[in-house]
Amino acid sequence: MAKKKVTKTNAIRLVEQKKMPYVEHEYQWSEDDLGAGHVAEQVGIPPERIFKTLVAVGNKTGPIVAVIPSNHELDLKKIAKASGNKKVEMLHLRDLEATTGYIRGGCSPIGMKKLFPTYLEETAQEFQQIAVSAGKRGLQMELAPDAIVQLTRGHYVSIVKD
Repeated sequence: MAKKKVTKTNAIRLVEQKKMPYVEHEYQWSEDDLGAGHVAEQVGIPPERIFKTLVAVGNKTGPIVAVIPSNHELDLKKIAKASGNKKVEMLHLRDLEATTGYIRGGCSPIGMKKLFPTYLEETAQEFQQIAVSAGKRGLQMELAPDAIVQLTRGHYVSIVKD
């Protein structure tokens, strides 16, 4: 029986192009439950190692990317300070695909249309590997946090609410 071929996303192509080790995890997704608890349960990774990708807009920089543990909330004041903005607000959902090339629930920090300033929550450094979206719903990729920082030219900073 032939193995189902997974469509390569921009994120996966970029990771493979740079020859970085990663592991793909497929899971059943639902429009009603895009939360990480659901994902963690299905792929067998603790929620604190599953990171979500959020896109915000700074008054000076424009779009900025935040990659934070799925069980935390983004602190807009902290990311504003880290990114050199006075004010930051979340990118409107209707603008997500046009801005990044990805849809809600499948937004990866890797392989966006443009290389936006990217900030990875500093606690990611505590883990050898974390999981982020691989660029489509139902697909996660597990890789080293340093690989994400390298691929996005990102920075480790404290950006979650205490």
